[in-house]
Amino acid sequence: MLHNIVLLGAVTLLGVLEQAYFSLQVIAARRKYSISPPCTSGPPEFERVFRAQVNCTEYFPMFLAVLWLSGIFFHQGTAAACGILYLFARYRYFNGYSISSQGRLAPMYLNAGVLWFMMALSALGILDVLAFHYLGVAIL
Repeated sequence: MLHNIVLLGAVTLLGVLEQAYFSLQVIAARRKYSISPPCTSGPPEFERVFRAQVNCTEYFPMFLAVLWLSGIFFHQGTAAACGILYLFARYRYFNGYSISSQGRLAPMYLNAGVLWFMMALSALGILDVLAFHYLGVAIL
């Protein structure tokens, strides 16, 4: 059983580590620009790092949901590959946004595309299971 989800687990752990890295970057930016919590405003350099981390955190639950749904209902390997691509683009997004607000755009579009693709895989996989179970028809 575990071999059916080990790649999803590995990508999930990698994602958690990436989120931790983003949080540490905010802590470093707070120290660098002398911004004490709970303040969230300061120089634009700090605000970009802070916003990049918050944006990544906001999308993380959606990423985890479609990673696991597409991996369980469609194909673990495909979902894990999409997950790696998403995490790479999210890393590029964070670094790009930290440098300039324009630097976030290309990775942001890639992230959105990967999420929509994983949602489609999830829906297709779930539809296949439902169609087979209730109608006896295999879609995939």
